[in-house]
Amino acid sequence: MFQNPLRIVRIHLSKQMKVCAQCFGIIFQKGINIMGQQKVLFEAKDVYKSFGITKALKGVKLELKSGEILGLIGENGSGKSTLTSIIAGIQAADSGSMFLEGKGYLPQNSIEAGQSGICMILQEKSTFDHLSVANNIFIGSEKRFMKAGILDGGMMKREAKNALRITGASHISPSAMIGNLSFEDGKLVELARAVSIKPKILIIDETTTALSRTGRDILYLILEKMKKEGNSVIFISHDIDEMMNKCDRLTVLRDGSYIDTLEKEDFSSQVIRRLMVGREISDNYYRTDMESCKNQEVVLQVKGVTAGKLNNIDFSLHKGEILGFGGLADCGLHDIGRIAFGLLPLKTGEVKDAQGSRIEAPAQAMDRKIGYIAKNRDQEALMTNTPILDNICIASYARLSKNGCILPSRENKFVDDWAGQLEIKMQNSKQYVMELSGGNKQKVALAKWLGFGADILVLDCPTRGIDIGVKSNLYNLMIKLKKEGKSIILISEELPEVIGMSDRVIILKDGKINGEFRREDQPTEALLINYMV
Repeated sequence: MFQNPLRIVRIHLSKQMKVCAQCFGIIFQKGINIMGQQKVLFEAKDVYKSFGITKALKGVKLELKSGEILGLIGENGSGKSTLTSIIAGIQAADSGSMFLEGKGYLPQNSIEAGQSGICMILQEKSTFDHLSVANNIFIGSEKRFMKAGILDGGMMKREAKNALRITGASHISPSAMIGNLSFEDGKLVELARAVSIKPKILIIDETTTALSRTGRDILYLILEKMKKEGNSVIFISHDIDEMMNKCDRLTVLRDGSYIDTLEKEDFSSQVIRRLMVGREISDNYYRTDMESCKNQEVVLQVKGVTAGKLNNIDFSLHKGEILGFGGLADCGLHDIGRIAFGLLPLKTGEVKDAQGSRIEAPAQAMDRKIGYIAKNRDQEALMTNTPILDNICIASYARLSKNGCILPSRENKFVDDWAGQLEIKMQNSKQYVMELSGGNKQKVALAKWLGFGADILVLDCPTRGIDIGVKSNLYNLMIKLKKEGKSIILISEELPEVIGMSDRVIILKDGKINGEFRREDQPTEALLINYMV
């Protein structure tokens, strides 16, 4: 029977349109519009936030697309953490508007933000030491494990074990107490908590600086998985190479203001640095000399020490020397600082000063003018719940005291002098340390020991979470202290930093010294890695 050709064409077009409609539906579900572009998942407009007279955010804007990793970069104090904490419901903006999937978004707290699909992993520790890993992963979500009003702990542990497995942290037991874990494993638990929430938006605030190479690889896999699933990441880091490698776009903040957003094809380390600080900064912040310290005077001697993860360690620190330590996670790297400051009980061996006196406690270390800044800055190096003044003065009360009394004027002048020398950005010395950026917190920790007059500084990951401007200033300070005859133990997970600043580099592997190199040897990263693995 003869069919109308026009009718056949209409039927064919109708079928094609249905297929296209289904395709468009899939595309929209994946967050892509019909032009092949990603749709906007989150948007912040004209956001303001002040802390007293300090204007942390000045009309900032941010746009996050579905299925992208957006880098947020800027100097310490630029407003990155303030903005993301507002997005995560940790604090409220003074004014401005936010939109999530096109709808107004105004979380009252972090729990409400989590219910909306937004999760944030903070730069510093945000777990509870006296709770188990499982309890930390599901804190605030215990109702899902309740049966007849009773918490099913077994079910919670099984779910926690699964979250840890997906995260890539199966080596962590759900029953372990967080307080017994390393700082890095604590961060992996936080990642597992985020994975269990299955967020639409994951905010990573300087987390990679707390992780070893293995931990970073785990984090990178999680970021890529979220991206492939059409979810999004706001990624904060001071490592420009890392940002250019992992991010699809970069938003730059400076002094609380929005500066620019760069597309992938426009990434350039020089351009990014200039946008961050408002001026050109050299690629090389490290020492330019290529000769190691020749002074033979020993100021600290470690002999046959077995403690923590260290096994029969021997090394000497010389006057005016920067002695660098590098190694993989769990090699005992961070125990070096603890034994030098008398924090870690020794199973065997001894730590002695220039006069041959043993150092077995922090009080003895301070008597020998040793200062120590731990990697875990907020928990071990500072009292974040107290004012800047107390933190800077605490090691120096003996020298500030006169006839058993400390005059406030003397105390204030001491703090103002050191805060000024280190250019600490603060409202005043009464401001609480917890309100400062990571870089300014580190400056407070340094001011404490420099004001104390330390002749030996033990610095564990001193540039963790600080921007290139502060990093450059810190390296210049280390060079200045070296010239003054001060001695520094530099512990770092960043090989370029260890190579660039040290007179000697000692590499640890499995708790033992596996290699030692002088500056004039010009060791490369590839060479040192061979001794680490």
